[in-house]
Amino acid sequence: MHTVVVGTSGTTAQDVIAVARGNARVELSANAVAALAAAREIVDALAAKPEPVYGVSTGFGALASRHISPELRAQLQRNIVRSHAAGMGPRVEREVVRALMFLRLKTVASGHTGVRPEVAQTMADLLNAGITPVVHEYGSLGCSGDLAPLSHCALALMGEGDAEGPDGAVRPAGELLAAHGITPVELREKEGLALLNGTDGMLGMLIMALADLRTLYTSADITAALSLEALLGTDKVLAPELHAIRPHPGQGASADNMLRVLAGSGLTGHHQDDAPRVQDAYSVRCAPQVNGAGRDTLAYAATVADRELAAAVDNPVVLPDGRVESNGNFHGAPVAYVLDFLAIAAADLGSITERRTDRLLDKNRSHGLPPFLADDAGVDSGLMIAQYTQAALVSEMKRLAVPASADSIPSSAMQEDHVSMGWSAARKLRTAVGNLARIVAVELYAAARAVELRAQQGLTPAPATRAVIEALRAAGVEGPGPDRFLSPDLAAADAFVRAGGLVSAVEPVTGPLA
Repeated sequence: MHTVVVGTSGTTAQDVIAVARGNARVELSANAVAALAAAREIVDALAAKPEPVYGVSTGFGALASRHISPELRAQLQRNIVRSHAAGMGPRVEREVVRALMFLRLKTVASGHTGVRPEVAQTMADLLNAGITPVVHEYGSLGCSGDLAPLSHCALALMGEGDAEGPDGAVRPAGELLAAHGITPVELREKEGLALLNGTDGMLGMLIMALADLRTLYTSADITAALSLEALLGTDKVLAPELHAIRPHPGQGASADNMLRVLAGSGLTGHHQDDAPRVQDAYSVRCAPQVNGAGRDTLAYAATVADRELAAAVDNPVVLPDGRVESNGNFHGAPVAYVLDFLAIAAADLGSITERRTDRLLDKNRSHGLPPFLADDAGVDSGLMIAQYTQAALVSEMKRLAVPASADSIPSSAMQEDHVSMGWSAARKLRTAVGNLARIVAVELYAAARAVELRAQQGLTPAPATRAVIEALRAAGVEGPGPDRFLSPDLAAADAFVRAGGLVSAVEPVTGPLA
């Protein structure tokens, strides 16, 4: 089993995905254990002093003005976890919770939180045992971090609340810890607060969305190329010298991907045939510009994610000179903005994708294809309602593109009077990514059928196109013919896209795509 070692200097997106989706084992490095112990000595020394220190010997948030006596501090830390574990609604996905737990461990291991080494080790033990706390959809305002989701995870460390075991069954967390020989933690000064105060949920979802969107953007380049081919479009607009004079890197990469997919096609360049065209429609001609702008958005979002992965987000933090200082680093704005930006880009990609699908189905604009790509139009409806489904998904994508980060709602008696809503931005982006895969799958389904119908007209598709269609058919997605129960075909096409099937089919022909 792959092992991820957590040190003091952050982690990588690849490690987050390995833990969240690949169940990689987690270990603390020796320098992380040493940093944890050193920071804890500072917290213990401050706890012994009569002067109040926020998070160590005071209440929290709007209650920070109260000095807490030593005999009540363990209760204080337990209480903050119990009271903040106030989430409601459906359960959050297992991979999201694992990412959240691992990223909190990353910050704890930095040595800036004052948590004892044994608490950090227990966090790693839960991950390694496959114990996943039950976290609910609602409860985070993205400031002070993802409080409620992280609180449900901290509750499980204490042996309280519910959690899912490695067998998928939900049981009391205490029972699961006992079954795996894990001793629940007894929180001390600062520790309850340190387990709750971070952007880990929204960051974990950003990292996984970036991984999924990279695959989808390359897949969308391929389906756009198939649609261009099926519509007898021209590949001259993909020439590198055209994109060099508008040097957005994503645009150039998308154009190059499409050009390589179309290499050797006998379908492109028929503008002066029976239905002369000077130019293709925007949805065909401008695919590299739209897909490429989304690629550049991904690149910027990845930069923000990398910075956050290197960060230690807590309040207060333990500094190397021994100070324990309050700060505002838990505010989720940097992450929330890019989550919203990605939802906007994904919605636009879905929109242009649907327009190409509609063009393939319209006999007045498809340049010789049958209406709705039907076998016997009138008797058969073909892919008419597949486009309806795609259009419904696009419409929802537009609603999901409304920025969550433009909103704020005061909390904690106006102490927390401006919040990021980053968790909400992440949750809607997660839905948008799933919808985008379905939208791309519908274009793939339609474009593949259209290319096969062109082959019946005596036109030869590109070798890469043939490879895609062969892989799609091998995956159980049927080709042209009379009407049939369409939903299973679309579901299989969706699974093919999500698994990276388009990229895997094409690259043996084209070489690696961007």
